[in-house]
Amino acid sequence: MTAGSKRMTDGEMRRMNILEILNDRTTPVSGTELAGELGVSRQVIVQDIALLRADNKEIMSTYKGYILHSPEMDGRECMRVMRVNHNTEDTLDELQTIVDYGGRVLDVSVEHGLYGHITVDLIINNRLDASEFVAQMEQSHDQPLKALTGGCHYHTVAAQEERNLNLIEEALDKKGYLMRD
Repeated sequence: MTAGSKRMTDGEMRRMNILEILNDRTTPVSGTELAGELGVSRQVIVQDIALLRADNKEIMSTYKGYILHSPEMDGRECMRVMRVNHNTEDTLDELQTIVDYGGRVLDVSVEHGLYGHITVDLIINNRLDASEFVAQMEQSHDQPLKALTGGCHYHTVAAQEERNLNLIEEALDKKGYLMRD
């Protein structure tokens, strides 16, 4: 080792491995899975993800796990934020309506009086993703984010064309889910 060289720490190597794993996957990877692959606790993974984000790595957290944001995700789709309100029992129908018309649910957000704007990445691309999300929501026994605001919440929806977004809004409006200003 030369005088100017620096040996990489175990943490730096692990974070580099996390990025490689996420880069090789097109679907989210759970913190538990990363912890198992790298031989550390899930809490160490959570801390590593925070450090990677602080280093400007665009890692999104979804209900299924972590996914690396790629430039291909930007610019090819039209996006619209939709304000909705419905019962928790209607969540699956709402999400499936969006994907059935060619949309992808990127996130859910609420405007909270005390905490301000709260957003959580969802990345729901199809009916299976919607069903898995609702099943996980039911198993968790936690309240969905919309519970903080009496049901009112927002979704960022992406689609290949504006036409799809218009159809999604029309369908959500017909079902009474869409809130107009």
